[in-house]
Amino acid sequence: MGAIPLVLGLAAGLLTALAPASAQAADTDLAAGQAAGGWTAKIRRTEFGIPHVLAQDFGGLGYGYGYAFAQDNLCQLADQVVTVRGERSRRYGPDGQTVDRLGNLDSDTYQQSLLRSGTVRKLLDKPAPLGPTAEARQLVDGYVAGYNRYLHDTGVDRLPDPSCRGKDWVGPITADDLWNILYGVNTLAGVARKETATAVPGAGATAPAAFDAAAGATGPAALKAAGAPADTPDTGSNAWAIGRDASRDGHGLLLANPHLPWVGSERFYQAQLTIPGVLDMGGAGLYGLPFLQIGHTAGLAWSHTTSYADHATFYRLSLVPGDPTAYLVDGKVERMTAQTVPVTVRAADGTLSTVERTVYRSRQGFVLASGWTDKQAYTLRDANADNLRSLNEWIAMGRSQNLDQLRQAQRTYQGAPWVYTTAVDTSGTTYFTDSSAVPHLPDEQRARCLVDDPMIDGLLNGSTTACDPGNDPQARVPGVFGPADHPTLSRTDYVANSNNGPYLTNADAPLAGLPAVYNGGPQLASRPQLGLRMIADRRAGADGLGAPGFTLGTLQDTMFGNRVQSAELDRDDAVALCRAHPQITASDGTGVDVRAACDVLAAWNTRGDADSRGTVLWQAYRDALAGTRTRAWQTVPYDPAEPLTTPRGIAADSPDAQRAFADAVRALAARGLPVNAAIGDVQRWAGVPLHGCAGQIGCFNVLTAGPSSGAGGGTYPASGASVPHGSSFVMATELTDRGPRTRTLLTYGESADPTSPHFTDQTRRYAAKQWVTERFTEAEIRSAPGLTVTTLRR
Repeated sequence: MGAIPLVLGLAAGLLTALAPASAQAADTDLAAGQAAGGWTAKIRRTEFGIPHVLAQDFGGLGYGYGYAFAQDNLCQLADQVVTVRGERSRRYGPDGQTVDRLGNLDSDTYQQSLLRSGTVRKLLDKPAPLGPTAEARQLVDGYVAGYNRYLHDTGVDRLPDPSCRGKDWVGPITADDLWNILYGVNTLAGVARKETATAVPGAGATAPAAFDAAAGATGPAALKAAGAPADTPDTGSNAWAIGRDASRDGHGLLLANPHLPWVGSERFYQAQLTIPGVLDMGGAGLYGLPFLQIGHTAGLAWSHTTSYADHATFYRLSLVPGDPTAYLVDGKVERMTAQTVPVTVRAADGTLSTVERTVYRSRQGFVLASGWTDKQAYTLRDANADNLRSLNEWIAMGRSQNLDQLRQAQRTYQGAPWVYTTAVDTSGTTYFTDSSAVPHLPDEQRARCLVDDPMIDGLLNGSTTACDPGNDPQARVPGVFGPADHPTLSRTDYVANSNNGPYLTNADAPLAGLPAVYNGGPQLASRPQLGLRMIADRRAGADGLGAPGFTLGTLQDTMFGNRVQSAELDRDDAVALCRAHPQITASDGTGVDVRAACDVLAAWNTRGDADSRGTVLWQAYRDALAGTRTRAWQTVPYDPAEPLTTPRGIAADSPDAQRAFADAVRALAARGLPVNAAIGDVQRWAGVPLHGCAGQIGCFNVLTAGPSSGAGGGTYPASGASVPHGSSFVMATELTDRGPRTRTLLTYGESADPTSPHFTDQTRRYAAKQWVTERFTEAEIRSAPGLTVTTLRR
């Protein structure tokens, strides 16, 4: 308790220190509205419907932001609210799925368990920094009021989006709904994407088929069994911070390029949020969150990428013989806690009934459905189980003007849930850190506690307290590493991350000696390899984009160069193979003439441009190679001395490599595609051909979609349909002495409503590789053609 006054003092000092150096002038209408009491906000919309929200306080800012978001995406947030209220089975029936492919009934069971346990409410009752700051609470309250104001003024039956117009599941939302959405985002790397056990083995019921696999954005910890989706996408991001020594003009630059689904709750919404003299930030935030997570201020720019550290730890429990809900810890019996959860279910004829399910928890956390026998069970400890601090941190980051203030924000709140931070300020200094919540498991302890198990990688022994995460006196909460142990790197040339571990954040400055839970290993996947090669080529002027060094223009051109790492390394070997073997027997015994396919690869420009002919064939070939039992076809294994170009090579005499080529040709034929199909022929959004390609083949600009993606709007496709994902909010920022210069693209537009003019307007810009020039200053905003202004008072 003695530390609380110090913590509050730090927080109060932070609010004073982070006021923008050059804030926008106060607005007389807003000042008059504030003097009259209540909240007032102005929403100025510039090209492509981008809202610039101006207010005098955080309540008013949330009011304007919530209203603007509801104008564009009310149906999306209404669906999120149905989820966090545990009402999906009641509203949609029990057989559907959430955007994370968790069954509605399982999702409702988990959400109802959280609500009935008061998990989020207990966190809300804590003082800052563990609980929300006053500013965060005001922001949430204002956002809820803004959403409800738009819904009230418009009416459910007159909503523009047909996906929820007139639906009985649309209604006013509460602050608790928004806090529960935030908690769900914070736990995406853990319990939010795992199915909990709802039945006891041997007790006359069986646990449901489990989803249990770590999703693509949650890091490498994964259950080996339990049905991971075969098409788990390469979700994640690219982020570069370019320092003064790597830029042509000595400026700091940032590239933000998150790769997330184009549908559902993980879409981004672009905005500018301004409180004169307090806050001025442009960027983007996830649906349902009342603040921006990626963006820039006048003096600082940053982005997040998915941390590959462990954020959720699996433990194996040894059960008491004859009692599957009791387990041994240090030789003593402990009992699981059981919570009976009622879930309302809608039948096909519309009738409602109640299903009761029992959720089980151990001392480490929820017990999982898969693998529970009469001898053992698996349980999950989520390092973010007590994290509602992220909003505090994002607000403080949004007020920061330099790296020192950003670091202070992160040290004060320690709220980053499962993301790396890559940043640069006007001094041209760059910074990378993994300040996320990572279990405090030093290597010696982790090695001693690891259990070899065919079910789960990285499994720990749950039978002894010696395997519990330790406590760090610098950490805000027990069980996680504190700031002194966070991987960090600050440079004046660059830092970069493409969902690799921290080890090669900079190719010339490896971060060695990190605890294994941070996944600091040296070997990179092909996409981060390519990213570091692209930076090196630009610094040397060897990429065909002119003189050495980054400028804002060359940063943009590099982003959409659509280079493909595996093709640059291996395409010529593949051509040599098919030239030497023009007739190959496929896996099914069919003889395949591969000469036409060989000609396509030989003529391909090795890029993922929409009109590139060869990308589709190459993706099919790499998929077939990935399915071989061994990598005997690889001619050059990984070499630590060549971390950016190994492993590489395809052996022309390898039967596996030959067979895979024939299988790729057969796979395209089965889909009705010619071997020279262009990537833009097979991936589209509402009919717009898209450039970019799969991250698994080393495409830097990740984008994968189906030929009819977006045809039904921005809603999640039916079960089994492919989910378009990849480059979503793309931002290139140059920080100059005269202010930031920023170019952006929100690839799917501001609205998920297919009837909105902002559903595909930026998609067409993306397809043409045409960026949007951000309007950040008052003069830029006021001069926007077609500017609209909405003033709200409450």
